[in-house]
Amino acid sequence: MISKIIEDLKNGNLSVDDYVDKTFDRINKLESKVNAFITLRNKEEVKNEVKENIKNKRNGKLAGILIAIKDVISTKGIRTTCASKMLSDYVPPFDATVIEKLKEEGAVIIGKTNMDEFAMGSTTETSYFGPTRNPWDLERTPGGSSGGSGAALAAGYVDLALGSDTGGSIRAPAAFTATFGLKPSYGTVSRYGLIAYANSLEQIGPMARNAEDLGLLYSIIAGEDKRDATTINYQINGEPSEISLKGIKIGILDDIIEMSDKNVSSVVRTAIDKISSEGAIIENSKIGYTEYALPAYYIIAMSEASSNLARYDGVRYGFSKYDQGNWIDTFSKNRDEGFGLEVKKRIMLGSFILSAGYYDQYYVRALKVRRLIKNSLDQLFSKYDILISPTMPILPPKLGEVVNDPMKMYAMDVNTVIANLAAIPAISIPAGFYNNLPVGIQIMGRYLSDTMLIGISITLEKLLKTHDLVAPI
Repeated sequence: MISKIIEDLKNGNLSVDDYVDKTFDRINKLESKVNAFITLRNKEEVKNEVKENIKNKRNGKLAGILIAIKDVISTKGIRTTCASKMLSDYVPPFDATVIEKLKEEGAVIIGKTNMDEFAMGSTTETSYFGPTRNPWDLERTPGGSSGGSGAALAAGYVDLALGSDTGGSIRAPAAFTATFGLKPSYGTVSRYGLIAYANSLEQIGPMARNAEDLGLLYSIIAGEDKRDATTINYQINGEPSEISLKGIKIGILDDIIEMSDKNVSSVVRTAIDKISSEGAIIENSKIGYTEYALPAYYIIAMSEASSNLARYDGVRYGFSKYDQGNWIDTFSKNRDEGFGLEVKKRIMLGSFILSAGYYDQYYVRALKVRRLIKNSLDQLFSKYDILISPTMPILPPKLGEVVNDPMKMYAMDVNTVIANLAAIPAISIPAGFYNNLPVGIQIMGRYLSDTMLIGISITLEKLLKTHDLVAPI
């Protein structure tokens, strides 16, 4: 627990040297197997910063605590690559708002974590810096796109991490690595300093090894930001606390469970039985439109991506090797070499969708489906406090198993994209294991019920006994 580490650092029961040295020793021992980090900071610099923060930020909520940051979030003076050759040498001159908030509370960035290139992927295999491996089984993926953050937690490197979630990119790694991850309500966390993929869908969110630490991290990064017009006037009064399950009305999403692998569903149903035994009111339900959610999501996401990534032309900034004297040739060659295959594929598809003659046929229809899904969820939340389903429809796949098959890789997101389309909060917590492979349970709530979801998760982690897990790597 973070609170215990902070207390021990302040009263001297845990020395800074021991805290930092043990962290770096574990990373140095395991990182060649896991590959969770793209950039790891110098140990002495980190150690000095921890000492300084314990001295000068003693009242900070994270005084001296080490945290890993997904490499899509701007960090002043620390390389931020988006796991792409296009930005492999980019060092931001400013901090994202969430980073400013973390530093104000005394947190110390230990490094930037690996991810799918520009957050486009579900396995952390599209990274220019090589794939991240799942600490629970090194032959398998940790999920994506925030796989490096999930792996860093599961490997026992750090207790806290930040990820970003466009269609499940926090919750997928949380499910596959037996950790906790929250996709916040849209607008509750500033996206200023988040390198954009799909603006209307993505959110920065907290990741941790237990729900209490997750709630603490969320309480720090949440809030309105004048530099991000999509944020709302939102405040958290104190940290989320445990909520009793007695009388909580829960809708079990049968249509999502039915689409999930039977081994995943069996673990989730066992967890649901335990929840029911605590006095929760359980009913079977369906969202509807689930067969349209995935295509609608990818149409919207790819369209926004094609627009956002147009700025990387090798002229203004980004990878720049070629200068043909002709702007079109220069632009094409730099983008061809600077972007990976998956990114180029999504840019081309997005550009096609938005082109004349296809905009109404694809993009406008996808927006209509988005509204239908939102309306369906609103009706469900008039009856239920929360909705439960498996986080991911399958067990963690082996490396190479889905990354080269777009249909398989995109289908992995079928359970998670719904929350992004509807802008509602969704959290993934460990439900248990099948053959020593982690299975996550997803809890969705009505808009701005983020702290309630965390409070329920604090209760569930005790009931399911799946908190503070570290892979026996």
